[in-house]
Amino acid sequence: MYVTLGKTSLRVSRICLGTWQLSPRFWGPIPIEQIARAIEAAFDTGINFFDTADAYGDGLAEKVLGDTLQKLPRDRAVICTKVFNHYNPDGTRYPDLSPSHIQERCEDSLKRLKTDYIDLYLLHFYDQLTPISSIAETMEKLRDQGKVRYYGVSNFNIEELRAAVSAGKFNVIQTAYSLINLEAERSIFPFCLTNDIGVMVYSPLHKGLLSGKYEGVENFDDFRSFHPDFQGERFRRIAEAVQSLGPIAAQEAMSIYQLVLTATLAHPAIHCAVIGVKNESQVLEAVKALDKQIDRKTYYEIRRILNLGESAKIKDASGIIK
Repeated sequence: MYVTLGKTSLRVSRICLGTWQLSPRFWGPIPIEQIARAIEAAFDTGINFFDTADAYGDGLAEKVLGDTLQKLPRDRAVICTKVFNHYNPDGTRYPDLSPSHIQERCEDSLKRLKTDYIDLYLLHFYDQLTPISSIAETMEKLRDQGKVRYYGVSNFNIEELRAAVSAGKFNVIQTAYSLINLEAERSIFPFCLTNDIGVMVYSPLHKGLLSGKYEGVENFDDFRSFHPDFQGERFRRIAEAVQSLGPIAAQEAMSIYQLVLTATLAHPAIHCAVIGVKNESQVLEAVKALDKQIDRKTYYEIRRILNLGESAKIKDASGIIK
């Protein structure tokens, strides 16, 4: 259930509880009390890794996470948050990873999270105007001050990741990945395996589309209504492919959700998957996947079904299935 995250000493659960759902701009009305209970339930089931960002809900996610974790032993929780945007009083924002801004936003995050230190501090996106060497120096200062234990990157492409690793101790990446979004397999994953970079993947269920719970549902009241994968023929094809996983899931004594999550975590480059939940029952369903394993044949059958004839040819992935 636990792994060491790359070159860090962080011992984290393979499921990381995300908090992007605490962003009303993307997800609509927020059941804050339900999510707070879900965070507590996650901790009770053994999940010790929690992901957030100063951008989620303009600080709301950090505050809810901080308030909830106040009730729990701090030394048993691993908190990851992110920094990127400069926020203006009028609500507008722009990228800013300048030294002074990172330091300012770190202090703000510490206050909202109600903690003295951040276990893992990520650059949310790449800043075209600030040299990565300057950012690395700033992150090292935060480490020296005891405010950050480790740092890394999020949403970097392979060139940006290479530059970051060369410039400093950016030993973790958080990147998008699901069994219908395999781009990270091309270069990010091989580089991370070679260099012992910790890998957190987000949207492993592709914003819920791979959960098997949206059959016949085509109208979403959140940002997904604008996403091409949730519209028309594309949505129908994916939904049908996901439903066809049902017999495999039944044979493995899992839900489709658990089957997809188990298959995702089987990739040797992936240390943990960041999931979003809105209630306790979703936490409990996800955690059960950590006790499951699938064999190589089943893994590749899942990939074949979800391939939809659009991805690159499935290549041999020796070592993926343990």
